[in-house]
Amino acid sequence: MEHSHDDGRLSTKGVSLQELRDRLSEFASVRGWDRFHSPRNLLLALVGELSEIFQWKGEVARGLPNWTSDDKEHLEEELSDVLLYLVQLADVCGLDLGQAALSKMVKNAHKYPVVSSSPPSTGN
Repeated sequence: MEHSHDDGRLSTKGVSLQELRDRLSEFASVRGWDRFHSPRNLLLALVGELSEIFQWKGEVARGLPNWTSDDKEHLEEELSDVLLYLVQLADVCGLDLGQAALSKMVKNAHKYPVVSSSPPSTGN
């Protein structure tokens, strides 16, 4: 994976869930935080990240046209935290999140098949 530090941010191309999992595990381990990362604690952290941002905004338009760049950056950071907590939660539960997501998409495709919107044939 290539990294760039031009603006203080890492630029990644095609980061995998496995790489995120491994980096998160190392990050928590070297700080001694892994003992606090129980499934319950990670779930509570995950749920709390976005609620405050959207709590008083009412309905939000796609693309966030009325949000400031600071608000969008804050949301980006909190969404990143949610993703990282979710990856950690799957890891501490011993689950392969990427495979589980693909399996769920297959199940959803069977459960909710595409229904043709064209009118039925008249038989002519």
